[in-house]
Formats: sequence, C-alpha cells, structure tokens
Amino acid sequence: MQPGSDNAVMIPGPVGLLEGVWSPVEVAADHAAIICHPHPLHGGTMNNKVVTTLARVFRDAGMPVLRFNFRGAGASEGLHDQGRGEIDDLLAVLVWLRGQHGIRRVSLAGFSFGAWVATAVTERWPAELALERLVLVAPPVHYDGFDRLHPPPHTLVLVGDSDEVVDPEAMQAWALSRRPPCDLKVFQGASHFFHGRLTDLKAELAARLAH
Repeated sequence: MQPGSDNAVMIPGPVGLLEGVWSPVEVAADHAAIICHPHPLHGGTMNNKVVTTLARVFRDAGMPVLRFNFRGAGASEGLHDQGRGEIDDLLAVLVWLRGQHGIRRVSLAGFSFGAWVATAVTERWPAELALERLVLVAPPVHYDGFDRLHPPPHTLVLVGDSDEVVDPEAMQAWALSRRPPCDLKVFQGASHFFHGRLTDLKAELAARLAH
C-alpha cells in the first residue's frame, strides 16, 4: 500500500461506530476485500501484522481493502461479544461498503478469531452481494460450533504445522472434511502468528489471487 493512501473511517455498527481503514485503488472497482482481525481480548486489532499483510496482498492485486476493528477493539464502540455481536458488526460493514462505495463483490479474509467470524457470516450473507472468495488463516476450529460451519466453495485455508494456539491436525482435518473440501495450504514450521514467515504467507496468497 502506498504511504498516505489509507483513509481512516468510522462505520455505523449495531452498537456504535466501528473504526476502520479504507485503502482505495486508483481505478474505481466494485470488488473489495475485507480483512477480519484476531481475538480482541488477546490484543487482536486491525493493525495485527497478519491482517496488514493480507490487506497488502489484496491491495497489490488491484482491490480496495477495508480492515476494521470489531466492537470494543481500538476506537470501535461497544463491548466484546464472544463473536455473536462481531458477526453483526461484519454484516454492518458489508452494508456500509455497498452504500458508501458501490461495492458489489467481496473477497473476505480472516485471521484466527476473525476467520471464525468471517466463516460464520457466510451463513447470513446478503443476497445483493457476491462473495468471490473466502480466505481463512489459522481458523480456530476448536471453538464451539465451528465444526458445524461449512464455508462456500473456493475457500482457501492457510495454516502452519507448528501452530501453538490451534491444533494443526485439527485445522487440516476440518478443512478437508468440508463439502466441498477447502483449498488447503500448510506452511512447514510456521507458528500461529507466522513469526518470520509473513513473506511466505504473502507470496502464497499473491500467487492464488493471480489465477
């Protein structure tokens, strides 16, 4: 992303304003990417390094990008709601994107807690928007009810086989047991936060978006 090109925004949410960063592209587009951050009670915000890495890849691929803070994180109003209200936050963001920027197609990505919210929201997806792709990084498959979630086709799951937060084998089993199975990429030696491996994560996603 070019320096100075990001725009701070405040988005109307179900329980107050949601803090976000909108990164436009030079050519008007009806296809945008949204990035969802990890667990706010463990320090997760839209400025997490995995989140900003994902945002940079989508932006470099020619898409405007929105990353935002769920309720209670950063300057977003409200209180953390264990994922329930955060799903409503993401739905409000979708409404805002369509109304404010004329977005008709969305690529959705989430890291850890954000991957859970992103997957769950696909079951309540607005009919007027097309979901082009879903990208899940280190999805927390141990969360109650996660096994009942079935992401749409063309879902990409990116995991490290040395994840210290979520069991790597459980993530892989979940991804491959969906119908249809998710597109799964396992990074050898990568931890939950991809310490020292963000370049590899970036390169892999960039290659997928190029096809």
